[in-house]
Amino acid sequence: MFITKSSILFTFCTLIVNTHVFAPISINPTTTSTSLYAEVSNKNEINPLTPGSICALVTPFLPNGDIDVPSLKSILQYHVQAKTDGLCVLGTTGEASLMTMKERQLVLDTVVSEVKGIIPILVGTGSINPNDVKEMTMQAIDCGCDANLIVTPPYIKPPQRGLIQHFVSCAELGLPVVIYNVPGRTGVDLTPESIGKCMLESEYIIGVKEATGEVSRVKAIRDVEKSLNMEDKNRSLLLYSGDDSTEAEFVLQGGDGCISVTANVAPSKMAQMMKYALDGNREEAMKINDTLVPIHSNIFVESNPIPAKWALKKMGKIESAFCRPPLMELDEEHYSLIEESLKSGGCL
Repeated sequence: MFITKSSILFTFCTLIVNTHVFAPISINPTTTSTSLYAEVSNKNEINPLTPGSICALVTPFLPNGDIDVPSLKSILQYHVQAKTDGLCVLGTTGEASLMTMKERQLVLDTVVSEVKGIIPILVGTGSINPNDVKEMTMQAIDCGCDANLIVTPPYIKPPQRGLIQHFVSCAELGLPVVIYNVPGRTGVDLTPESIGKCMLESEYIIGVKEATGEVSRVKAIRDVEKSLNMEDKNRSLLLYSGDDSTEAEFVLQGGDGCISVTANVAPSKMAQMMKYALDGNREEAMKINDTLVPIHSNIFVESNPIPAKWALKKMGKIESAFCRPPLMELDEEHYSLIEESLKSGGCL
């Protein structure tokens, strides 16, 4: 097994913190490029995810398709200033499935260099093949990320017992896991009962991103937690909405926050809205949400992240709205719609 010194130290520190030891998994990740920012002093420390607004971050590209590192640094600092509660990098919005391991390394090194210890870093490591998930997870550990987001394997539709085994097995690497349930993209729905079984089998499974759009999932998952007497173990999952149109209500019903595409363009408003919702202040949360409704809807007028990247370019936050094929740049017929949505949300 290929493990770097930093990943050994990271795993050791994690095991000390959690006071629980798992047997190692034998994997054979390919060698990635040397970290650009290996001297980040707190690289091996875990910064726990918190309730609030986590941005599902875009990956800026140059018109030739290369990663635009200066624009990436700029939007990272934009989120620091906006007091975004967390960053989810290399997810669907980050076009991670269209990137090589070397490119992932560049993105993660840049993010860790810019915001490690300031904003918790959640990294998408989901894939169909469990070995690929483990390879990407080991890379995330070595880079110094704080947690990983693992989607239910798309297309192949595993049974519930296969999904449980998948998440528990991947969690054994020692990096905190947020399960990503998005049936509309994957074709499979992880049930609340299966989520509870995952939680029972691994203390590294710390959260769920629910992108079903069903606010009732909050109560269903909390009921499963109660039935398992998780409060006796002082454990509770972080429940994040993955559906921008229902995220405020999701938190008002007992969720912990959101992993949001809208937060790319309206980070301050999203962070404030989540704070109001977490405090149970429905009136103020919905007052902000009402201004963001057009963005919540129209930022998905074409496949994510096409509209989000055009919006960020329009706002002057990135240099290019380039999306990697087979994705495309936003169709001109939607320009005015996105522009008006940004204006209604106070982003322009």
